[in-house]
Amino acid sequence: MPKTVLLTLGRLPKGLELARALQQAGARVIVADPFGLHVCRASRAVAKSIRVPAPNTDPTGYLDALEAIVRNEGVDIVVPVSEEALHAASLAGRLPARTSLYGPPQRALARLHDKLAFNRAADLIGLPVPETQEGRTQAALSLAEAQDYIVKPAHGCSGIGVSLRRKGDPLTLADRQPGMLVQARLHGRHVSSFSVTRDGEVLATALYQGRIYSGTVSVSFERVDDCPAAASWIRRFTEAEAYTGFISFDFIEDANGVPCAIECNPRLTSGIHFLDPGGLAQAVLNLAEARPIAMRPVRAFQEGHTALLEVYGAMFRPREFFRRLKAFLTSQDVLFRLNDPLPFFMFTPMSWPVLRQAMFEKISLGEAATRDITWLPPEDRAGAPFDSEVRHGAAVPGT
Repeated sequence: MPKTVLLTLGRLPKGLELARALQQAGARVIVADPFGLHVCRASRAVAKSIRVPAPNTDPTGYLDALEAIVRNEGVDIVVPVSEEALHAASLAGRLPARTSLYGPPQRALARLHDKLAFNRAADLIGLPVPETQEGRTQAALSLAEAQDYIVKPAHGCSGIGVSLRRKGDPLTLADRQPGMLVQARLHGRHVSSFSVTRDGEVLATALYQGRIYSGTVSVSFERVDDCPAAASWIRRFTEAEAYTGFISFDFIEDANGVPCAIECNPRLTSGIHFLDPGGLAQAVLNLAEARPIAMRPVRAFQEGHTALLEVYGAMFRPREFFRRLKAFLTSQDVLFRLNDPLPFFMFTPMSWPVLRQAMFEKISLGEAATRDITWLPPEDRAGAPFDSEVRHGAAVPGT
C-alpha cells in the first residue's frame, strides 16, 4: 500500500524536489505551509496542499494543525523541509503509533542549529572549525582585535544578520547582545554540503559551490568533486553524533585543502538536487533498508528565474555579466520538468507571498521566505547554549 508523506513546507524548490522524488516512488505527498500560495501547490506530484498557521506567530496552532493533518490524512511519515524543522520536531510524542517523524528529536536539532554549540561539539571531536566566541565576552573583543572577523546570530539563517568586519573594527553594542557571535573570518573556497545519514552512516553527500548569488543565497550552483577532506569531515562528525536524517554544512577550504566548518544546518539544502531521486525516496520511505544514494549525472543546477535576474543585474559590468551568463546557460533548472511543468511557469504568482514582502517591506528574498518559520530558543532559555557546558554526543541541559 502506498505511503502518505507530509512535507512541512512547500515554498522552496528543495521541497519540490523531495515531493517529486517521493511521488515518483509511489508515495502520496501532502504539503503543509503557512503560505496559501507556494511552488509545490502547482505540482502534480502533490496530492493536497493545506495552509497552516505560521509557527513563529502561533506555535501551538501550527502543531495542532500538523497533528490534525496527520490524523485526517492517515500520514505515515512527517518530513520537515527547512527552517520550520525545529518547530515540527515538537510533534514527537503527539503522533499516532503508525506515524514516524523523519530526523532527530528537537533537542538534537536545536543543538546543531546553535552555531556556537555546534562549533564546540566539532572542536571537541578534533575537527577543524574557526574560533567562535559569544559576542558579550572578553574573548570576542580579543578576537576582533587580532584578525578579520564575522558577526552573526547564533540562530540565524539565510545570511540574515551576518556582518563582515576588518581586524580592529570595534564591536558595537548590538554585536555584544545575547545571542550574537564573533567568529574568525576565514579566507578560501566556500564549499557547501548536503548529506543523508542513518545512525551515523552517510548514505550520500553532495558537495557544491555557488556560481551565481542573490545576496548571500546561491541560486546557481555546481557540484564539487575535488574536496575529499570535506567528505571525510562529514563522515567523522555524523558518525560521532550517530546522526540520522538530513544534515548540511558550510565549509571554507584553505589553500592547503583543509576545510573548516563554519556552521551546520540540520535540514535540507539545495544539495538535494544532486541526489538520485529513487535513492532519495528510498531513504525517506524505508530508511532501514536504504542503500547508498547515487549522484545525478548533472553538474550544475539553478533556480532560473532568480538567476536570470542576477545576470541582468550585472549588465553594466561586462566581465561579471558574461561570467554569470555562462553559468546560467550551463545549468539545469531545478523547477522545470516536462512531466510537471506548472511549477516553472507558475513560479512567480505562486511565490507572491515571498515577493510581496521583499518588494513592499524592502527585505531580502531569503528573509521573506523564512522569517515566519525561523526558530529561536524560548526566552527563558536564551542564554543556556552559552552558559551551559556543551558536551559532545548529548543535548546540552536546558537547550
